[in-house]
Amino acid sequence: MSEITYIRGDATTPSVKGVKVIAHVCNDIGGWGKGFVLALSRRWPEPEKEFRAWHRGRAGNDFGLGSVQFVQVEPFVWVANMVGQRGIRTGSKGVPVRYEAIDAALEKLAAKATELGASVHMPRIGCGLAGGKWSRVEPLVRERLVGKGIAVTVYDHGEGRS
Repeated sequence: MSEITYIRGDATTPSVKGVKVIAHVCNDIGGWGKGFVLALSRRWPEPEKEFRAWHRGRAGNDFGLGSVQFVQVEPFVWVANMVGQRGIRTGSKGVPVRYEAIDAALEKLAAKATELGASVHMPRIGCGLAGGKWSRVEPLVRERLVGKGIAVTVYDHGEGRS
């Protein structure tokens, strides 16, 4: 079974051949403006535009925890907006990350990556502003993606991350 490849770099610029899906975690309140999404928005306007429209139309679509929106940004590059955090603040119910939602979203990501014959590229999803622990997310990535033969690269940007 293949492993997760860890590299230092920018997940918005994967340098492998073939179709690529850049996956990241979004919140369930329609907010877009901090963390990894800023890097996405600097490269392409479509993921933010589509995410905001998806959230606005949530009464009539599948927007919610565990859902994924796939946005094609280049002929061989897609962005997966995965709804995996409840709100944006740590409060009485703990950190915003929702591991069960990330798990459900990764299952949908696996199906799309398989359909496209794509590799998956991501920061340490759910572990930045969402407050999650990679020790909880990594096994989900292994089971849902790596276990299905999907090549996964995790990018650490800048200085060391926990």
